[in-house]
Amino acid sequence: MTPKVSIIMGSTSDMPVMQEAAKILNEFKIPFEINALSAHRVPEQVAEFAKNAHTKGIQVIIAGAGGAAHLPGVVAAFTPLPVIGVPCRSSISIDGWDSILSILQMPPGIPVATVTLDGGQNAGILAVQILAAGDEALLKKIIEYKQNLKSKILKANQELAAVKFEYKTN
Repeated sequence: MTPKVSIIMGSTSDMPVMQEAAKILNEFKIPFEINALSAHRVPEQVAEFAKNAHTKGIQVIIAGAGGAAHLPGVVAAFTPLPVIGVPCRSSISIDGWDSILSILQMPPGIPVATVTLDGGQNAGILAVQILAAGDEALLKKIIEYKQNLKSKILKANQELAAVKFEYKTN
């Protein structure tokens, strides 16, 4: 099985966030790989990976990092593939803001689609949506997934309607 998505992270301490992307890809039956690649500790390996990912069948890269969080941007500089950046809180993070800004503020010509802080799940969903643009069966699955999200909220509001308070008006 050839992976279509590559999930990479600056260190394995990012795995709790990045496994949420893996869960989504697994749910949609999309083959993926997971690796640790540090833009600061193994920059040559990061460049090599990014330059060649598209030749190995990878179609989307999800890159998570904390602290200075340069991994998504460095990968985006070397690859023609879409890169989804996941800013991660870390022990050296300034409450995640350094990660967010490092991934979000990319120069012209080097885009990184940035999801929310610790947003592994949204990164997985965005990867599915990118792949679904060229895959009718996958598009139907993501439409159904989104419909189920809507159904959960409608059900929640029905349950909330049954909650009684003296001054509650709905």
